[in-house]
Amino acid sequence: MINDPRFAPAGVLAPKSKADLAFTLHILSWLAVNGTAAIVEFPGVLYRGGAGAKIRKYLIDNNHVDAVIQLPPDLFFGTTIATCIIVLKKSKHDNATLFIDGSKEFTRVGNKNKLTEVHQQKILDVFTAREKIDHFARLVENSAIAENGYNIAVSSYVEQEDTREAVDVKQLNAEIARIVARQAELRTAIDAIVADLEGGADMRGNTTV
Repeated sequence: MINDPRFAPAGVLAPKSKADLAFTLHILSWLAVNGTAAIVEFPGVLYRGGAGAKIRKYLIDNNHVDAVIQLPPDLFFGTTIATCIIVLKKSKHDNATLFIDGSKEFTRVGNKNKLTEVHQQKILDVFTAREKIDHFARLVENSAIAENGYNIAVSSYVEQEDTREAVDVKQLNAEIARIVARQAELRTAIDAIVADLEGGADMRGNTTV
């Protein structure tokens, strides 16, 4: 199969046990020069090493990956895993790959998540504009992807929004100091009570009748 025109350009075959990228290369081989292919993939294809990394190298170096879209978990029947979409093209206007984090774009319907028309349109608008949006989309030069070992996981390029509550460090330190001081006061008071009890016990022990 290594001489098969669908797989030969990558110079390596996808392993039989993880053949996702073999299907990806098959689809690419049949893609029109001006066509676009959007393929739903399991996330392992984005970062696996070995043959998978070599195939991604071929795809990136030849500028075939137009976009990678992270989808929410629990969209499809039979699996709850968070899948992704790889968009392939043979003719691109830039030498970069768009990463979109759509992992939060869903509505819970029954026992599954669903991409509503609103969510779909939001992703499509960003895909069309190919512009950076903080915590949602980023256009990355292929040279930077190469420097990152041809890892094309969206989380490697789109920074998650930090939703943790901001902490006032000065106020926190003041509160800690207050607690430490109060602890010292209580320790002193306890030591005094213990000493008093021990002194009373000695006096009773030395009393003669």
